[in-house]
Amino acid sequence: MIVSLESLSGSQRKEKFFSRKLKLSKTLILVLAIDLMAILEIKNLKVKVGNGIVLDGISLSLKRGEIHVVFGPNGSGKTSLISSIIGIPSYKIIEGRITFDGKDITKLPIYKRAKLGIFCAFQNPPSIRGLKVKDFIKLFTDEGKNVLEFSGLNSNFLEREVNVGFSGGERKKFEVAQIFALKPKLLLLDEIDSGVDVESLKFIGKKLAEYIQKNKISVLVVTHHGEILNYLKPKIASVMLNGEIVCSGDYKKIWKTIREKGYEWCEKCKLRKK
Repeated sequence: MIVSLESLSGSQRKEKFFSRKLKLSKTLILVLAIDLMAILEIKNLKVKVGNGIVLDGISLSLKRGEIHVVFGPNGSGKTSLISSIIGIPSYKIIEGRITFDGKDITKLPIYKRAKLGIFCAFQNPPSIRGLKVKDFIKLFTDEGKNVLEFSGLNSNFLEREVNVGFSGGERKKFEVAQIFALKPKLLLLDEIDSGVDVESLKFIGKKLAEYIQKNKISVLVVTHHGEILNYLKPKIASVMLNGEIVCSGDYKKIWKTIREKGYEWCEKCKLRKK
């Protein structure tokens, strides 16, 4: 039975009003709590490939809608970090834990992590002979033509094999097309600005920034060039050396220090902390 406020007494109206207000406040608090909660939490992660340790005691937290960049020279462990998050089998987690969206994913296989909303744009996306772009995109969406055009590729690419004969810029644009199609919660960008011409990078950077901001996607960016950051504009940065995170903090300060003093300064910072 529906009861109108007009049919209630003064005290009943007040009670009804404050009851609704309390429910609204609780809902608002819950929404704010979810927004503040880390979508990705990595605790004391130790990973080996073969007989070698590639990550040693990594801890990192990424909030919802946050863009976090990881700097480091070649061989510092950046790609190993990305590979461990997405669950590539050759990266064996021997200590620590990875939590995504409140769920422990440390032992989950790669396909289950993808289903939860984790997507990685690789530095060197593989070619897949025999699989046409239109059939690949159809796995995720029926709007293949729109997705391609939004990412800067024309409809002719629908009949081509995935990444076969694609230029560096075209491969990265197709990675962007997959992001638009999949709508992930967490986006991992592994050197997406590597091997891309200036105009393609500008296009990719603007499209990604627009999409990330509009959909409040959490992003972990791995780079040592830094060009893509002119568009993504992260606030938090970390530096990796020899499989460890040696410092984290304000992106602008850390990036300025790296450009002016190099990673050698970060190594000295690491030694000073010890």
